[in-house]
Amino acid sequence: MRKVIAAINMTLDGYCDHTKGIVDDEIHQHYTELLRHSGAVLYGRITYQLMESFWPNVVKNPTGNKTIDEFAVAMENIPKITFSHTLENVEWASATLAKRSIGEEVIALKQQPGEDILVGSRSLIITLMNMQLIDEFQLCVHPIIAGKGLSLFANINDSIRLHLAKTKTFGSGVVAFYYELNKRNDEN
Repeated sequence: MRKVIAAINMTLDGYCDHTKGIVDDEIHQHYTELLRHSGAVLYGRITYQLMESFWPNVVKNPTGNKTIDEFAVAMENIPKITFSHTLENVEWASATLAKRSIGEEVIALKQQPGEDILVGSRSLIITLMNMQLIDEFQLCVHPIIAGKGLSLFANINDSIRLHLAKTKTFGSGVVAFYYELNKRNDEN
């Protein structure tokens, strides 16, 4: 069965804001490898539109920065499933709109053969956490205190215990934490 992996950048104080992180070659390379070894990425409308407005243009007009251009190609190639109540279609060739509810779609995807499924939108991560459909977290914590923003762990219904599987430290001070869910989350 495929795993659902919540993979996202966040500040030290727990906020998700793409304008507050450290964006360097090492981080781009990390996410390029993650995309290359995954079967799909799930986005909500806002994140999808943010990605779609930028990365296809980089594929068409490369920047000359190898790591950014390779990330753009990996982003272009991975199947993207977008959840939205307002979008009627998506323009990105490798993207589709989900036709089922979030829970139904993710359960069906998990049962299909293939590589793991990434979740790259804060709102979807929260929803899937509350549905107990996240299997693993890959949180890149940036050594920045934002002070405000959208909290990754807002509106979580239940306590969730995690097991730290490994860490990866980047030269910039960003640390990727790889957490797996404990089998029993009801323990204290």
